[in-house]
Amino acid sequence: MEKEIILTGDRPTGKLHLGHYVGSLKNRVQLQNTGKYETYIMVADQQALTDNARDPQKIRNSLIEVALDYLAVGLDPAKSTIFVQSQIPELNELTMQYLNLVTVARVQRNPTVKEEIKQKNFNKSIPAGFFIYPVSQAADITAFKASVVPVGQDQEPMIEQAREIVRTFNSLYGDILVEPRAIIPEESVCSRLPGTDGKAKMSKSLDNAIYLSDDADTIKKKVMSMYTDPNHIRVEDPGEVENNPVFIYLDAFCSDKEILQEMKDHYKRGGLGDVKVKRYLNEVLQAELEPIRKRREEFAKDLPQVYKMLFDGSNVARQVAAKTLDEVRCAIGLEYFRGMFNA
Repeated sequence: MEKEIILTGDRPTGKLHLGHYVGSLKNRVQLQNTGKYETYIMVADQQALTDNARDPQKIRNSLIEVALDYLAVGLDPAKSTIFVQSQIPELNELTMQYLNLVTVARVQRNPTVKEEIKQKNFNKSIPAGFFIYPVSQAADITAFKASVVPVGQDQEPMIEQAREIVRTFNSLYGDILVEPRAIIPEESVCSRLPGTDGKAKMSKSLDNAIYLSDDADTIKKKVMSMYTDPNHIRVEDPGEVENNPVFIYLDAFCSDKEILQEMKDHYKRGGLGDVKVKRYLNEVLQAELEPIRKRREEFAKDLPQVYKMLFDGSNVARQVAAKTLDEVRCAIGLEYFRGMFNA
């Protein structure tokens, strides 16, 4: 039975945090280990430059950090092709071909782009590269003929736009490209962790994240300072569990659901203090993150080997993308000199 192809990845703008782990990394490892998929994992440095072009060193420094986080959580270069986006120039030409099939109005309507433009406060100074990145993402997906793309719910509009591009291309030039579908984490309540400050999104820029590489003391400090129910002032007061970041984290990471339910019930009726709940969350997170941190430290001892892994993966990925690009060029009719001047 032929394996389905998965493409997924991350922008290298810093170390990866618990939001990445819950939202995508943990699921990727599980999918990789089923043996049912041919998996491509992209470090999307080209995409990261669309809004960091004036600080390329940030991207260069983050590349190895993301790679270490990948290896630490269990992504395995023997099972998955891990590659660097900018090292696959074929993706740029595919993007150019697809841009001719998409209107400016359609890109403007993309909900994900609209939300991210607002988050990044671009106003009217939107970099053109950032504006068209849904088209670039379609190139990334179709270059590997990925039929499966694991994403968070907020990214589903990007996959829909990729599907539209595939349909348009195939209707014009023949069935060359594969239409992708999104896989969204089942536990939607935990698919996007809030920040430790209670804000809707855990983010490097907001300094409200717990990183996979944080040491034990740092994790404890961040957990004990977490935002909870602002109306739960005294221990005896009833507290709110819904939308309480501490309990959202426990939903995501606590394996003993019976203890967690007892704790929620106690908190809601009063008599359970925030400090005790946070201490329990700290224990849960330390147990989850300690083996990841130790593996990361081991891989960090041999950085040349980590770079070699990225180099080898990029070479494999480029061969696959080049084959797709050749098929696209032939379908459009851009093979003007094919067979004319061969030695």
